[in-house]
Amino acid sequence: MRIVIAGGSGQIGTMLARNFVAHGNDVTVLSRHPQPASWKVVEWNGRDMAGWAESIDGSEVVINLAGRSVNCRYTPAHRREIMESRVFSTQAIVKAIAGASRPPRVWLQASTATIYSHRYDAPNDEITGILGGKEPGAPDTWRFSIDVANAWEKVCNESITPQTRKVLMRSAMVMSPARCGIFDALLGLVRSGLGGRAGDGRQYVSWVHEHDFFNAIGWLIARDDIGGAVNIASPNPLPNAEFMADIRHAAGVRAGLPMNRTMLEVGAFFMRTETELILKSRRVAPRRLLDAGFNFAFPFWPQAADDLCKRLALH
Repeated sequence: MRIVIAGGSGQIGTMLARNFVAHGNDVTVLSRHPQPASWKVVEWNGRDMAGWAESIDGSEVVINLAGRSVNCRYTPAHRREIMESRVFSTQAIVKAIAGASRPPRVWLQASTATIYSHRYDAPNDEITGILGGKEPGAPDTWRFSIDVANAWEKVCNESITPQTRKVLMRSAMVMSPARCGIFDALLGLVRSGLGGRAGDGRQYVSWVHEHDFFNAIGWLIARDDIGGAVNIASPNPLPNAEFMADIRHAAGVRAGLPMNRTMLEVGAFFMRTETELILKSRRVAPRRLLDAGFNFAFPFWPQAADDLCKRLALH
């Protein structure tokens, strides 16, 4: 297949491109900062059509992952960059698909499981889930993330692409053994003795093993009957306290210092990030994947954490 990955020079995009190429696909990555790779890389600015739109014409699959990292402090400047990088890049993809003489048959648009409400009582699936932003007492930064997710999806939903099926990938955190990735950072905390619960530890963590993430994307490409929002997450989210305990067990570490909210706020300030990434309860269920027969290789976190620890040790 001819596959175009917009914003594909980040960690997730690079892993996807490598996976697709390994399975014999023709991959083109659109990047603001092109670097040599074993696939074609085309420069784009994520706004206008110059120099890259022809990559869309004749492709079979377009995957848009473009957007500034949210792992930062939500200053006014960063908020503007986070919002504009997602909205403008998605608008550019819409224009490229609309102008193609041979448009792609499927467009997979990145979204996020953060779009759902902070809750403990029940999982958020695509049918009955509650969208966030109106939770009592929710910090302003949490509402901003919901605004971004809604604006991101709105551009895709309102686009007219009669020959192109659209899928909104509401993905949880993708766990891989890649250096400098999410799991690598968590494992580093565990090994330094700081891998205890965060806050009260009740907040749910939604996650997906990289193997299941790749397989879900390939499965969604092949399934012509599925469009709209799809949660890409393990069917078994778990509270933060259990999540961290399972990493400690996989790493052979007996205990970890718990971090209260104040400690987390101070740490987030010095690390130039936001505590939302840790404290918001993301209890997400992949109902549409499960109902349609998708099988997870790693449905449970203890087995996933054990696999990731072993593979990270080999890197």
